[in-house]
Amino acid sequence: MDDRQLQLWVEQISLSSFGCPFLHRARFNRRLKSTGGRYFTRTHDIEISWLQYEQFGAADVEKIIKHELCHYHLHLLGGGYRHRDDDFKRLLAKVGGTRYCRSLPQELKRTEPYRYKLVCTSCSAEYMRKRKTDPKKYVCGFCKGKLKLLALDLQPHS
Repeated sequence: MDDRQLQLWVEQISLSSFGCPFLHRARFNRRLKSTGGRYFTRTHDIEISWLQYEQFGAADVEKIIKHELCHYHLHLLGGGYRHRDDDFKRLLAKVGGTRYCRSLPQELKRTEPYRYKLVCTSCSAEYMRKRKTDPKKYVCGFCKGKLKLLALDLQPHS
């Protein structure tokens, strides 16, 4: 399946399940690993995880498409399109979409090692981080103390 076939599939699901046309762009995204799909509120486009289609097949992806189309149609109609909104929950149940997608196998997910540690200067609480963060923007969650950023040595010692 390619993006053109996905576009036709999304348009067909939109008409059959929602009774309204899908007038924007649908495409696969091969980088989506922790989410099944995304709806963009500015462009109204939809992205679907290629890995979900590859791993779990068309039936699961159809439920993901219905989920994203709920966001799409409710947003355009001015309804509650967020996950927490009752409008969204009701429409999702009505069309048979899924609330959560299935988790991908661990070997497909990219796991990075922790490279940084934030340490509280007051109570010595530690917060592990994979990305560099500005410690001035945060305070300790336990005592509200100042944080200090430390880079961890990831090189194996010989």
